[in-house]
Amino acid sequence: MKYVLIWRERPYGSAADAEAAQERVLEIMQLWQAPETVAIHHFLVRVGEYGGFAVIETDDLEALHQMTSTFAVFEFVVHPVIDVGSALAAEGAAVAWRQSMGAD
Repeated sequence: MKYVLIWRERPYGSAADAEAAQERVLEIMQLWQAPETVAIHHFLVRVGEYGGFAVIETDDLEALHQMTSTFAVFEFVVHPVIDVGSALAAEGAAVAWRQSMGAD
């Protein structure tokens, strides 16, 4: 299944706290590798902010949870997504079923 991950840095009390968090993220990212069961299709950072987006694919929700837990400095939102062709096919089937019910 495909997901879009959205993350942003958690709010901090001081500039020193934010700088320490940024240093820690850089330290972790130098050694971090995605779990083998997770394919990262896009890994993007919002310009001028500490956060971003990733398009990933996995059937291993434990690995996804491990990924987001590794970076405690960020808040994550995870959205399951499907390709537009699959969405259009599903919507077309729903419309056809509704039409088969006839008008009231």
